[in-house]
Amino acid sequence: MLGKVTESAPPSNLAGFPAFGGAAAPGLENDEIRRLQREHAELHGRLWRSMAQRKPGVESEPIVSPGAGDRRFNAPEWSSSPLHDYMRQAYLINANFLTAVADALPITDKVAKSRLQFMTRQYVDALAPSNFLASNPEVVQKALDTKGESLSKGLLNLIGDVEKGRISMTDDAAFEVGGNLATTEGAVIFENELMQLIQYAPLTEKVSKQPLLIVPPNINKYYILDLQAENSFVRYAVEQGITVFLISWRNPGAAQAQLGWDDYLDQGILLSLQIVRTLTKVQKPNVLGFCIGGTLLASALAVAYARGEDPIESATFLTSMLDFSETGDIACFIDERFVAAREATIGKGGLMHGRELSQVFSALRPNDLIWNYVVDNYLKGNTPTAFDLLYWNSDSTNLSGPFAAYYLRNTYLENNLRVPGKLTMLGESIDLGRINCPSYFVATREDHIVPWRTSFLGRRLVGGESTFVLGASGHIAGVVNPPAKNKRSYWTNATAVATAEEWLESAVEHRGSWWPNWVEWLKARSGDLVAARSKLGSREYRQIEAAPGRYVKERA
Repeated sequence: MLGKVTESAPPSNLAGFPAFGGAAAPGLENDEIRRLQREHAELHGRLWRSMAQRKPGVESEPIVSPGAGDRRFNAPEWSSSPLHDYMRQAYLINANFLTAVADALPITDKVAKSRLQFMTRQYVDALAPSNFLASNPEVVQKALDTKGESLSKGLLNLIGDVEKGRISMTDDAAFEVGGNLATTEGAVIFENELMQLIQYAPLTEKVSKQPLLIVPPNINKYYILDLQAENSFVRYAVEQGITVFLISWRNPGAAQAQLGWDDYLDQGILLSLQIVRTLTKVQKPNVLGFCIGGTLLASALAVAYARGEDPIESATFLTSMLDFSETGDIACFIDERFVAAREATIGKGGLMHGRELSQVFSALRPNDLIWNYVVDNYLKGNTPTAFDLLYWNSDSTNLSGPFAAYYLRNTYLENNLRVPGKLTMLGESIDLGRINCPSYFVATREDHIVPWRTSFLGRRLVGGESTFVLGASGHIAGVVNPPAKNKRSYWTNATAVATAEEWLESAVEHRGSWWPNWVEWLKARSGDLVAARSKLGSREYRQIEAAPGRYVKERA
């Protein structure tokens, strides 16, 4: 939210930039636009009167305040200085107006309207007075206090980031994959051109009979699930007596530029499942897919079921989309023209580079992932703090061109995966309804990549009983939420309901992490306790190297 009026009147989403704007654009003469114009004029009038009546050295009650979570104007300089107090309030009034007009425009084309709303938010966020040296009082004060040293450091930070080709979000020197990240003990027991398979060492004397195979996204590095010991999802699962295997996807280079969707199913997921079965002598492992890893996993399982197999005991889908009906702001980037261009350039061979993907994801949350660092790094001259999540976020990966083109067309653009028989993979007609094992869906309430209501739709596509859990926070922080920190909350609902709104209306909130809830569900489908294996791998699948392996260390 950009702002919230402090009085009882409805939120005043008002005029454009600069503060004195207010004329309606041609064709916008309707009741809603006129109402917004009146509110705009009224709020700016109140703001002028408030400034005129303000006594020297006394702060006045603001006419409009930033929304919850908006930290751009928290510094006392924004309210103590009449000039900057006016600038921030005028900005919020105008920003809210543009946002409301974009929402109110009678545009029937849903895609066109979403793009207008998205671009309006980009424009509004970019023009915040906090983003500019001359209009940010914190920046000016720090420059004065340091006699300009903060500005010179900021310039050096900018030059360094230009050389990197990206904005620095954290202290890159503070982390090392295999050093203080991805440290859960294990070994690579198999590798091919597109993945390494890791088996993790047990941490308990007894383990559940059914092992777990984790399929992370190939659009990111797997170690988001194995950061440091205190927030590692992988380590937590191992500590609960689960034998964990995990696919570490290779970061594609020129040699992997021909790999397609079927390759990832056949030589990635289905092959890993067979190796896990052979090594553990358990015919039906449990499986877990995260983000696009869940989409890949569902596709691979649909192939297995189409072949007449009964491949797994249960499936967990973490912030995954199976139905792509509503994909949020990311849909603003994807249309027929965009996909056709990618098919023409890289669809038969090539790479979609990680830098391009990172820029798209950052644009979905510009205040948090762009402007925050522009101000802090370049205007204030600060050195980014060490934060493991942001280090991972900067460690981008490429996608092979044929894979990316197939994925964009058949999911985001045409939503073919939800239609039984529409797609053929590995020679099999795909129907997600054939997946008749128990499934556990986790979504997060503030997810800007996988909207939780869209994740909810996926449980209607698969067969078998399903459990849906909604976590607090976003796509990453909502998933990486270890119980020991006792942060956030999650919602459950065992009632059979038709829509996501009905589910949430009667859901029960629980304090803390959803991880224990999932472990309880998983253990009920993991068989009896057996003695933990003393050695990793086997005669057939010998240890190649210690986890995390080479593939995850390859940089884009």
